[in-house]
Amino acid sequence: MLKENDNIKSVRFRKLQKKIRRQVSHAIHDYNMIENGDVVMVCISGGKDSFTLLDILLFLKNIAPISFDVVAVNLDQKQPNFPEDVLPNYLSQHQIPYYILEKDTYSIVKSIVPEGKTYCSACSRLRRGSLYGFAKQIGATKIALGHHRDDIMATFFLNLFHGGSLKAMPPKLLSDDEQNVLIRPLAYVEEKDIIKYANYKQFPIIPCNLCGSQENLQRAMINEMLQTWDKQYPNRLNSIFGALQNVAPSQLADRNLFDFENLALNRNALPSVFEGENIQAGQISASLQQKGIPAAPKVQTFDPNNPTHLKKVAKLNKIPTINPLI
Repeated sequence: MLKENDNIKSVRFRKLQKKIRRQVSHAIHDYNMIENGDVVMVCISGGKDSFTLLDILLFLKNIAPISFDVVAVNLDQKQPNFPEDVLPNYLSQHQIPYYILEKDTYSIVKSIVPEGKTYCSACSRLRRGSLYGFAKQIGATKIALGHHRDDIMATFFLNLFHGGSLKAMPPKLLSDDEQNVLIRPLAYVEEKDIIKYANYKQFPIIPCNLCGSQENLQRAMINEMLQTWDKQYPNRLNSIFGALQNVAPSQLADRNLFDFENLALNRNALPSVFEGENIQAGQISASLQQKGIPAAPKVQTFDPNNPTHLKKVAKLNKIPTINPLI
């Protein structure tokens, strides 16, 4: 069973730990990520994110009102100089159930990726395929991934700028073949907090550049953009992530998501009269008048204290959508 590091005594760490535990708990609750009787397979790579995820889930397992189990799984892809003893030693030391899967996907990636290109995309696809199949083999009901809030937003902007689509990483996902449910309990957690947490906990981090491949340049540029925004505009990232949770399909342009073609009027029989000082009407032809378009529409005095008007203003103030054309 995982035990707290006795050397961690600082108040700052305790506050950070409490914050991350609370954020993970809220994400699990909001998306019903973990249910009674679940076996949660935590994909651990040796990076700060997956170490933090495993640490927090093991804590929540002990205090949760439901019963669930946690098992750590690592895929050893036979990258050059990969320290094969680090993860088994750490997991055994803390009595965490684990599997280490050995599969030389590194050689496959080297053979299919052109020289000079990043291996990350092909590597992750092969890794996912192996891990998803193993989850079914051992009866794991949920696969927990270590993606955090910044990963989700970076993926959103990558798809927006380079993929021509509005999509990111959902906190919870049913795989395309419907064989696995993926969860991202760190969805509400900021990367900078994970970095601090991992430093406090002194996790035995395994670097992700053992293969010699450089980080995807586009993702690196997006991450730099997000970090700059976070420094200059502290609330901007919170607003962006909030937008991912507050989608208005009728305010976008996806015809598969919203039925624009069959929109229809549903007007009531109450008369509608413009409230103001005057209406100037010009060039109203007889043909338009025959169709009910009046040459001299009625006007009534504008009363800002009219209860009906006040209700309309209050309703408008609640609309978060910004239209620069109005």
